[in-house]
Amino acid sequence: MKRLFAAIGTLALAAVMASAQDYNAGIEAFNAGATALESNKTEALNSFMSALAQFQACEEAEAAEMVTKCKEIIPSTILSIAKEQINGAEYDTAVETLAKAEAVAKEYGAEEVAAEAAGLVPNVFMRKGSSLIKAKDFANAIPAFQKVVELNPEDGQAYLLLGQATMQTGNLDGAIDAFLKASEFGQEAKTGKLLSNCFLKKGQAAMKAGKNDDAIAAFQESNKYLETANAYKLIANIYTKSGKSANAIEAYKKYLEIEPNAKDSADIILTIAATAQKAGDKATAKEYYKKLAGTKHAAMAEAQLKTL
Repeated sequence: MKRLFAAIGTLALAAVMASAQDYNAGIEAFNAGATALESNKTEALNSFMSALAQFQACEEAEAAEMVTKCKEIIPSTILSIAKEQINGAEYDTAVETLAKAEAVAKEYGAEEVAAEAAGLVPNVFMRKGSSLIKAKDFANAIPAFQKVVELNPEDGQAYLLLGQATMQTGNLDGAIDAFLKASEFGQEAKTGKLLSNCFLKKGQAAMKAGKNDDAIAAFQESNKYLETANAYKLIANIYTKSGKSANAIEAYKKYLEIEPNAKDSADIILTIAATAQKAGDKATAKEYYKKLAGTKHAAMAEAQLKTL
């Protein structure tokens, strides 16, 4: 019996000694982590994780306090590593690290760290997309901005950049959808010209394909967002070719209203006058022939006025 008690005592003493060794090893690892925190956060994290394992194996009352300290510092250290990765443009790696920071923080009850980590993810995708736009890699910028609006559905700036990247790939309908969302969420002042340009390009494509009605509809939509002389000139050209003189004249007038000093203003005035004359609108023809006095078409205009 004495031998049994002696054996039990020996085992207990060994357990105490092992626990003490674990505790001391934990302290050393924790201190190493604290020392490395400023120079190498990854090394610091590994030390804190090692310290946590050592303290969890201890029976000392002080070990429980150190476990708590480790669980406080580990999530914030992972978050700091993610921030360094963001600043170093390691965007994909940063997203993975942020996910780890959020998961560990939730496991350890560090809710503020978890919230900050989750909140940084859209920012990472925004920065990634912006860097890709700068590099003119529009196709790969698109999914980055799509991820931003997936996480923050009311981020007008992300929709704006998504639209710009999409427009550069030739997907005008996709760009229009993004710009409309951007306008809905506070970017209306920046989307007018972009939407106008998208519809102008759609009209030009339809015009090239011989779809004149679609082209006019697109040009008119373009002018709803921002009136441009070019859109009115293209509308006038279509109406002229289709024999709709009155519509053509009104479109040419709008062109001159927007660009009164256009290089081809004299040619447009002559076109209005001649179109009106051909349509039997003598009053308009006379009005616009008179506007050609002092221009390169002055002699022709004078001759036509005499016939009228």
